[in-house]
Amino acid sequence: MGALDGRVAVITGAGRGIGREHALLFAAEGASVVVNDLGGANDGSGADTGPAQEVVDEIRSAGGKAVANMANVADWTGAEELIAQAVGEFGRLDVVVNNAGILRDAFIAGMEESQWDSVIAVHLKGHAAVLRHAAAYWKSASKAGEQVAGSVINTASASGTTLPNAGQANYGAAKAGIAALTLVAAEELERYGVRVNAIAPIARTRLTLATPGMGAIFAQEVDEGEFDAFSPANISPLVAYLATEKCPLTGKVFAVQGGAISELAGWHDVKVIETEEAWTIDDIAARLP
Repeated sequence: MGALDGRVAVITGAGRGIGREHALLFAAEGASVVVNDLGGANDGSGADTGPAQEVVDEIRSAGGKAVANMANVADWTGAEELIAQAVGEFGRLDVVVNNAGILRDAFIAGMEESQWDSVIAVHLKGHAAVLRHAAAYWKSASKAGEQVAGSVINTASASGTTLPNAGQANYGAAKAGIAALTLVAAEELERYGVRVNAIAPIARTRLTLATPGMGAIFAQEVDEGEFDAFSPANISPLVAYLATEKCPLTGKVFAVQGGAISELAGWHDVKVIETEEAWTIDDIAARLP
């Protein structure tokens, strides 16, 4: 018996890196998987059917169930068709793992509009589009009397939560938005039997290897037999747990890296100043620092 026996999962960006590890583990644990990947470059340009199909072939050769999907998740219709494919192929939908992403790093003063728009589109809109159509499916199923036990796992980042990274205003803003989207969706979808959580992973991927100042860290070689703290395979067990039918967690954001998992908290008061009269600029200047 696998932890995900009978579950049907859509995993975006599953042709390489962390998403690929998710797909392989989900299938090994008994899930039927729709492997979504546009197959583009790090910056989102181009397309290739190879990455998604290769993961599907690997799953099938091991006895698992999977189909490929090459939709662009930033396209509203493409996201709708992705969800429809899962239901059409496997008869239901239980899990969405939003993982697809790109990088177009630039410092704010020199950032081009296309660099901002493309990153926000793939990450934030890509999460929202897939989530929207999955939510509509689960809402309809719930109202029809079905017992829904849905799970969504979004992918945020330390860049948008705990470790803002210079040169990634577009990426960090998108990832912070994904964390907020997760909390809102958890509140909305609970009534339909759906849980929504997010992870902020740190692992060796095409994107992290291409991030200035980080590539050398993630590229460090590990001797055979030793624990590889930056392997993307370290991320997937948490995602698989969050996808299980009986997992009770919702509205959580977890940082996950190597052998460490930590729950993150959002904005909170660290200092409060109050007045019983109208504020003056001088009063604020004297008291706020």
